[in-house]
Amino acid sequence: MKSEKLKIEGMSCNHCVMHVKKELSKLDVNIKDVQIGSADVEYDENKVKREDLIKAVDEAGYKVII
Repeated sequence: MKSEKLKIEGMSCNHCVMHVKKELSKLDVNIKDVQIGSADVEYDENKVKREDLIKAVDEAGYKVII
């Protein structure tokens, strides 16, 4: 399992947190924590790629800071 802490731009409230959690939960990941401006997840690199995480955050309407 790989652990990843994503820095996320554009989040400003708990509603934003819910949107990001919802999109990440569609992936095969263990969501450890999502807060305003960040998401901490664990995932199997054979099943999920970092790009998938970035796309999920994008689908929620936010941007991962690389």
